[in-house]
Amino acid sequence: MAFVITHPCVGEKSGDCVDVCPVDCIEEGEDQYYIDPEICIDCGACVTVCPVDAIVDETEMAPEDDKYLAKAKEFYGIS
Repeated sequence: MAFVITHPCVGEKSGDCVDVCPVDCIEEGEDQYYIDPEICIDCGACVTVCPVDAIVDETEMAPEDDKYLAKAKEFYGIS
């Protein structure tokens, strides 16, 4: 997984990221958006348009954001 949507998106859900994704790998969940790691092509288009800076590269995530990676995997049924 290249990018993860983290805590600033919870409850925000502006959706700008969905509009710019060239492969439609971002889906709306109950409380935030999620990036499908099996479809994402690591282009970074979503990062530049996120109004709350919620999208981060998995390798640059803070330890406290690990739960958002776990939430994304659960959302897409990835173990």
